[in-house]
Amino acid sequence: MGNVVSAIDYAARVQTPSPESQRVFAPNIFAGRVAIVTGGGSGIGLAAARQFVQLGARVAICGRTLPKLDAARAELGDANVLAATCDIREPAQVESFVGNVIDKLGRIDILVNNAGGQFPSPAQLISTNGFLAVVRNNLVGTFTMSREVATKWMIGNGGGRVVNVTANTYRGFPGMAHTGAARAGVENLTMTLAVEWAQFGILVSAVAPGIVKSTGTAQYPLQLIERGIAETPLKRAATCDEIAAAIVFLASPAAQYITGATLRIDGGQSLWGHTWEIP
Repeated sequence: MGNVVSAIDYAARVQTPSPESQRVFAPNIFAGRVAIVTGGGSGIGLAAARQFVQLGARVAICGRTLPKLDAARAELGDANVLAATCDIREPAQVESFVGNVIDKLGRIDILVNNAGGQFPSPAQLISTNGFLAVVRNNLVGTFTMSREVATKWMIGNGGGRVVNVTANTYRGFPGMAHTGAARAGVENLTMTLAVEWAQFGILVSAVAPGIVKSTGTAQYPLQLIERGIAETPLKRAATCDEIAAAIVFLASPAAQYITGATLRIDGGQSLWGHTWEIP
């Protein structure tokens, strides 16, 4: 396999931290700020929540699994974190969660739309219901949460930051047609909201990770992970901390003139020529 990691090596390195990615941030740059991170109980969402807390923010995390959220809150510190279940596919739950954040934490300055989900499959084997479920989760849920945060707080209170987590879809997304379509939609939504909401002081950007070492990707067939790493010029996967650092940058004062942009964090994978055979 050459530079491609083995299954054992990959599993051992999934949670390897990368503290180098944190050295650029000034202490307490988010003091007095409140950030929502959807899908904040694990993976990229938890890494982003951790960095926001370390930099002085109070954080609200949500997801569909309460034990995972409770564990994340215990790790991050109960005094700094509000954790509650919320299925972003359900508008009533989104409305309730956002209202709870405003009631308990008093404001919303940053929204990180990280929650999502999909399953690998050749396109011809994806049912219509399966396709719709993934689009509803990754695209409609992102819009619903963004609209709720904007209308309930940011538009009337001087603006804020929205950072969407998409995926590396620039050369198509073979094996993931459903989420590829949804994530491409999120990128266009990012640009559209950036234009429409600029008048309110809301900056909307996105990050597009490539292969990431996380509990999420660890559930995919190792063949897909190995192939993705082999097709990445840097010949490794990103860590959750590296993706989270880019999210934090886009939410920070350093990015106050960035809106409508999608930052590729893929080790050059989107530039690499390759052919695909879907298992």
